[in-house]
Amino acid sequence: MSKKRVVIGMSGGVDSSVSAWLLKEQGYEVIGLFMKNWEDDDDSEYCSTREDWIDAVSVADVVGVDIEAVNFASEYKDRVFAEFLREYQAGRTPNPDVLCNAEIKFKAFLDHAMKLGADYIATGHYARVREVNGEFQLLKALDASKDQSYFLHRLNQKQLANTLFPLGEIQKTEVRKIAEQLQLPNAKKKDSTGICFIGERPFRDFLNRYLSYKPGDIKTPENQIIGQHVGLSFYTLGQRKGIGIGGIKTHQNADGSSDAWYVARKDVETNTLYAVQGHDHPWLLSSSLDATQVSWVAGYAPVNPDLSAKTRYRQPDMRCTFNGDNQQFNLHFDQAQWAVTPGQSAVLYDGDVCLGGGIIHSASK
Repeated sequence: MSKKRVVIGMSGGVDSSVSAWLLKEQGYEVIGLFMKNWEDDDDSEYCSTREDWIDAVSVADVVGVDIEAVNFASEYKDRVFAEFLREYQAGRTPNPDVLCNAEIKFKAFLDHAMKLGADYIATGHYARVREVNGEFQLLKALDASKDQSYFLHRLNQKQLANTLFPLGEIQKTEVRKIAEQLQLPNAKKKDSTGICFIGERPFRDFLNRYLSYKPGDIKTPENQIIGQHVGLSFYTLGQRKGIGIGGIKTHQNADGSSDAWYVARKDVETNTLYAVQGHDHPWLLSSSLDATQVSWVAGYAPVNPDLSAKTRYRQPDMRCTFNGDNQQFNLHFDQAQWAVTPGQSAVLYDGDVCLGGGIIHSASK
């Protein structure tokens, strides 16, 4: 009987490298695929594609799998980057990793892998897939500190049916240990923390090259002008550093100290950025949100209204009441949420099961 063929996305990082080895150990025929998604300034100090490709090839050699490179740069530009810029231009803060997974890694990559005769694709994401009565569920990884189900919430039944996540049951510390035991050339390589195509470069400089922007007033909730912003696209709700109003104090605490400033609102029509003092200022807290561009893992909206949600990655699940359908939904939280940001994803969970989510459109008290 011939082995099942798995095409795995190999990025040159330690997670996908160990995943390839684990799949081979499990008896699959494994083919590595290195995705090149960005080529605008490939030779710059921030773009590590060449170095990553060399790492991926070296690992494939050690693990004993074939690897090929595939260029998805044009799909990336059309499907992910264009949307990313549109959202920023509209004053929202998108999450490109969510879009990249839905449009590139589990669409363009999946299609390409199927042409190579793959039975499955695999990635180094920390998440799990489980089949229950013919329906595929997306579950959180066992290593809660590394769980990436938030970024994968737009995957559908067809995608999950063809996907393996070898690291779902493993702790990150174990992954590093395996890499060292195998003497993988990238065993000590740092995890990449940059946005999927921007890398570690200074974000404002990068956006500068692509967006038209207009400076304007920074105001307090009382409409007092306290500074000038460089363009609404460059700020995100809850931002504390780099606002450019340090040292301005509109009120002081009893001990003479003053609270930090935070970005609280953006008014695109009047090109005004609103800033408030104090982490718990009412303008930064919301009990309710509305979301659109909805995607459900099961293909239909949750039936149970008592769920929990994340409004940003690396946030604990927060209890909420769900009301919605396949087009939009409203969440009402038991506890007010901090800096709920339009453009980011609100992702719903029922325990360990990731149900899907939508793009935050607005938030209210």
